[in-house]
Amino acid sequence: MPTTGRQSAPRDDVFWMARTLDLAERGRGETNPNPMVGCVIVKDDRVVAEAWHRRAGAPHAEVLALERAGVNARGATLYVNLEPCAHQGRTPPCAPSLAAAGLRRVVVAARDPNPAVDGRGLALLRRAGVAVTAGVMESDALLLNEPFMVAARRRRPFVLLKAALTLDGMIATRSGDSKWITSPAQRDEARRMRRRHDAVAIGIGTALADDPLLLPRPAVRRPFHRIVFDSSLRLPPDSRLARSARRSPVWVICLRADPRRRRRLEARGVNVVVAPGRAGRVSLPWALVEMRRRGLWSLMVEGGSELLGSFLAARLVDQVALFRAPLLLGGRDSRPAFGGHGPARVREGLHLTRRSPLLGRDRGAEAAPPSYDGLFQLWYPHRAGGR
Repeated sequence: MPTTGRQSAPRDDVFWMARTLDLAERGRGETNPNPMVGCVIVKDDRVVAEAWHRRAGAPHAEVLALERAGVNARGATLYVNLEPCAHQGRTPPCAPSLAAAGLRRVVVAARDPNPAVDGRGLALLRRAGVAVTAGVMESDALLLNEPFMVAARRRRPFVLLKAALTLDGMIATRSGDSKWITSPAQRDEARRMRRRHDAVAIGIGTALADDPLLLPRPAVRRPFHRIVFDSSLRLPPDSRLARSARRSPVWVICLRADPRRRRRLEARGVNVVVAPGRAGRVSLPWALVEMRRRGLWSLMVEGGSELLGSFLAARLVDQVALFRAPLLLGGRDSRPAFGGHGPARVREGLHLTRRSPLLGRDRGAEAAPPSYDGLFQLWYPHRAGGR
């Protein structure tokens, strides 16, 4: 059941906002770095027009819906899941168009945390004499666009740590063999998960061991960035990542760049980024700020063990996705999902809250749909004062 965000929301508002959220969902994987937005215009209990934002740079949902409604927008109620923008971006601001359309009322699920908006769109509408209701199904709207909301507030990309691991927490044997810990269904789901993010990141160890391509499936029309943390610039120019860099952007973030190797990688189309760091490791906070500066709003970190452990140790975590397999490896030399030294005390660990199981029928797992043979769980860090 959808939640109202505010318990006093009228029943009709909840009904139409649920439809708005369904429309917004249709843009998943295509709107990044923009949020997913749907819009429904209702008059006399009938839909006059509806639309959703299809991709970054395309018209916003509210503008499309107003164009389709025409003169019928006058005196109508417009529902939108995110506050209409009031600033100039790739496209003109939406709020002035809504204010000029003769709408009787605008119902918004959530305010836009972007400092360029953050209440300005609602204020503009109210000054124009439009009745505004905010907070209808707010929690659903915030969850729908969670990466966008987090990135806007923290000035860095939303960070998802993803690991495919055994029941005893291992991602590879002592020799490094990891094919395959998880099932085909789980691996397909992980590729689909990439579509929700702007970029995927791995460490150089994973790049050298697996020679991955790291593309989402199905493919997305927008640029999808593949990032390798590679302190010494060891990525081979003939790797699958380098060879496909003109097809889908590849960044290599390093501490030092051998000029000859750099030229060979850049000739392939790879973007070599020299970063600050210490103790032979790239500064993760710097790298995330740089990603955000270059337009990346969400990052999926896929491993290996050392990179995942570094993000964990730095507490640069917004969500953890665990694909668990009914397998035990054992052994002190097997490779854990999260490397590094780890904390000295249990209380220093990162405490998590589970959101929901999405896949699975593994023995011992919590109830989940029975159509898959693995378990996928989402976890969130506890944060002081809430998320």
